[in-house]
Amino acid sequence: MASGLLTGKTALITGAGRPRGIGQAIARAFLDEGANVVLSDLAGVTTPASELTRLTAFPADRVAVIEADVCKPADASRAVLTAQDQFGGLDILVNNAGVGRGSPDFMELTEEDWSASIAVNLRGTAIMCTAAMESLRQSPSACIINVASLSGLRAIPHIPACYTASKFAVVGLTKQLALQLASENIRANAICPGSVRTDMMEIAVEAIAEAEGITAAEAEALEASTIAVGRVAEPDEIAHLAVFLASDNASYITGEALVASGGMYNGL
Repeated sequence: MASGLLTGKTALITGAGRPRGIGQAIARAFLDEGANVVLSDLAGVTTPASELTRLTAFPADRVAVIEADVCKPADASRAVLTAQDQFGGLDILVNNAGVGRGSPDFMELTEEDWSASIAVNLRGTAIMCTAAMESLRQSPSACIINVASLSGLRAIPHIPACYTASKFAVVGLTKQLALQLASENIRANAICPGSVRTDMMEIAVEAIAEAEGITAAEAEALEASTIAVGRVAEPDEIAHLAVFLASDNASYITGEALVASGGMYNGL
């Protein structure tokens, strides 16, 4: 049951346009806890504010939606300005936008695979942090939450090296930000999900199926077999962790990479 943990706070969440994504699940959870939210995503992906508020029964004046590319500093600045103009400031930045592409075989990765992974997963996160910094500094209890991955902590079978490397970098960036910003009362933490039932997971399951010569259903069962609780996560379960990290209940937590994987163990 919601308890208003984020009442009076404003959050900007990138990569929040897909109804089945972690970003939009975080947006719904933040709204439920009393926050104002700005959802950012690429053109053609973002769910309209009217649709989101219809689905969640939250008033439209607590939700703003902007089309923005995290790889473009001008777009990042516009997203931050939206939070300032509509809600008076920014307290929480959630860097959720990301891409997962490329072959599990290192030698088959293309220059485009590497460029996109670094540009979106790492540079996009850094660009958003840069754009939001002055606004976050005006908040009495600001925080940055970077959605990394279990692949940002260890190598996992069938995951492209470009994705793994970029998510390791996101964890490193998070720790460096936490160290530098602690004296300014800005916390920075990373969430490292394992398998989550999203559109991106469907792509990963298809890659496993192709690599193993099995069906998608068999690939999902194989994935679940590596998880101690025996199933993949729902996006809302990752959102609950984001709520905690964004709230004052996590006021003494910074520089951490918190795993939410159901005890997934298959990796190095």
